[in-house]
Amino acid sequence: MKKKLITLLFVFTFINMFGQAPSVSKSGKTNSNNKALPPGEMVTNKVINPLKKVALDQASLLIYDYDGSLFSYDLESEQIGWTAKATDSHTEMCANKATLSNGVVYVPFINGEIFAVDNQTGAIFWKSRLGNITDQIILKDQAPIVGDGKLFITAQNPNNNIYALDIKDGSLLWNYKLDSDNNDIPVLFFNNKVFTQSGPNFYSFEANTGKLLYQKSFEENMHSKPVTDGENVFIANDKNVLFALSPDKPDVLWEFKFDENQYNIKERILSKDKKIYFAAQGTTVSSVYAVDSKTGTQIWKTDFKDDNIEYITEESDNIWGYTRKGKLFQLDINNGEIAFETKLTTLPISNIEFPVDDTLFYYCDAGLIKFDLNTKDEDLYYMRTSLKDDVYSAYLKIIR
Repeated sequence: MKKKLITLLFVFTFINMFGQAPSVSKSGKTNSNNKALPPGEMVTNKVINPLKKVALDQASLLIYDYDGSLFSYDLESEQIGWTAKATDSHTEMCANKATLSNGVVYVPFINGEIFAVDNQTGAIFWKSRLGNITDQIILKDQAPIVGDGKLFITAQNPNNNIYALDIKDGSLLWNYKLDSDNNDIPVLFFNNKVFTQSGPNFYSFEANTGKLLYQKSFEENMHSKPVTDGENVFIANDKNVLFALSPDKPDVLWEFKFDENQYNIKERILSKDKKIYFAAQGTTVSSVYAVDSKTGTQIWKTDFKDDNIEYITEESDNIWGYTRKGKLFQLDINNGEIAFETKLTTLPISNIEFPVDDTLFYYCDAGLIKFDLNTKDEDLYYMRTSLKDDVYSAYLKIIR
């Protein structure tokens, strides 16, 4: 009787910590039953409002500020509409990205919480939490990947799991314990499969059940975001090799070795029209590459000397990005020629978003910058009330 009482007290204490009960895995083929997971890895969820599709508030921009708060900013009235924050966090830090799907904003916080939020009102549909750890960063550099009614995300040490959650209520569908402590790259959902890296290992899971389809080990850590051209999967190690892999079996189709003095692609990689574009950092030269996804042959390469590329994206058949020293650039996607470049006075710490006119948005330590491509003016569109010295990252998303 005494043992049973102690067990019940532990369960009630855990529920009260988050105000909700542990969810039970809905898939009989999950790799670990949620009830058997230690508290640091268990998924808890709480439904606040029934999930529904929401119309888009197209006058607004989502700002995931570097202090860890997500808010909707009306670009016409220049007012904050709503704000969402983690229940608890041992430090003020964003370090993640938000995903918009059917008008619902899915936002992860560093403490392991994930919210589903109405993009118009900020009302919360559900809250989930991966574990109960309050003094460490559990989710870092994550973008929730939504597909086929599921949300996929990976967690850091000491959690070290990949999770599939039900987007209706945030409950656990399946999970799998990964090998590495540093799981700080978003996963790839493609062809009813989920692909992720963890240390030197690359995994392929069946999206519905979490069944491990294959695990391939490499000599070096695989430290780039996996991308696809619609046929195969591409990922780079943390040194200077890009791999093309079959999505169905652990076969390396080709390898592309770039400059041996370059490394660290991480999330600076994308695919379009059967080509892979990526940016590699280096000690003296940082470069953007274009590679044929079928053959692995180089199409073009553009160098940036005595600087490092921090970010790239594709917009209207151009590669845009900025460097560590604040150089904003635009490359012709066909030949890599520099179409535009300028030295910014405010240093970006976020992604770049493109409104419909000749402007772009990025975030800096002072707030939201609206950059005019014609005049090169940097307009401080939203100003923070305070500045932090130890800024990590921020994230922007135009609602459209």
